[in-house]
Amino acid sequence: MHPAFSVLIFTVTAGAGYGLLGWLSANQLLELWSISVAGQLTAGVLAVVLISIGLSASTWHLANPKNAWRSFSRFRTSWLSREAVFAIALYPIAALYAAAIYFEWASMSLWAALCLILSLVIVFVTSMIYASLKTIRQWHTPLVPLLFVLFAAMSGGLIWALLLSWSGVETSGLVNALSLLIVLTAAVKLGYFVWFRVPGNSSIQSATGFTQHKVSILDQGHSAPSFLNKEFMYDVEQAKLIRLRWVMFAATFAAPLLILCCLPNAFTLLLALLLMMAGLLTERWLFFAEARHVVRLLHGQQSV
Repeated sequence: MHPAFSVLIFTVTAGAGYGLLGWLSANQLLELWSISVAGQLTAGVLAVVLISIGLSASTWHLANPKNAWRSFSRFRTSWLSREAVFAIALYPIAALYAAAIYFEWASMSLWAALCLILSLVIVFVTSMIYASLKTIRQWHTPLVPLLFVLFAAMSGGLIWALLLSWSGVETSGLVNALSLLIVLTAAVKLGYFVWFRVPGNSSIQSATGFTQHKVSILDQGHSAPSFLNKEFMYDVEQAKLIRLRWVMFAATFAAPLLILCCLPNAFTLLLALLLMMAGLLTERWLFFAEARHVVRLLHGQQSV
């Protein structure tokens, strides 16, 4: 699949925003770290800004952005529609949560719980836009929703740790939790790559029903440039993909984990966050670039 830069920004940035809002809400419910009203509002505003940047970026690759409103019309059947509805529904709830923090309403925990639940739901629903596609084997796995949630919790948690550190709050417990979360996410991602190598069941033989003989396409689906050629026939050298995997693991997991274990302070946490976000953009680029749609079978590829 051809990686659209707008979708990379959307999934990574919005994911970090939902993760940060989730950490803020969980802290309100569990009372783990004592942070001022100004600190809580800063975290909330930053989360909403990241979410808004991501959602606006999701429209950049549309041929007709003015038709984006149609994404709200198929809630019963479309994961994309569900994502749009839940994402918009979060804004008034987040605003009420911010008001509850500022005015110290008794219902603050209620709004925090709703923000936490909606944040998790939106990240899951976003992941299902991809995981529900049976035509792309590399996405059609429960590991995709799990990784989306873990990535959001990991990146949002690192932003939360950075804000706490700047506020002078003790973060040793959070640093330990984030370290374990990074290790867990890295293990799941490694498991995804191991599963990735398992051959798929879709081939030109299974597509045509001639399973006992070798089949070749004599006339490809599209010989001239088309949307299908551009989006679904995107190829990258395997050696480059392997190198990018190593870069992704180093930036997303190894470097932030090393920083958290050795010297966690406001400056180094910022460095860890920048490295992690760069690594997550690389991970999401690989997520698209390594996906193989079954339509490739109509263009001469033997299996996907």
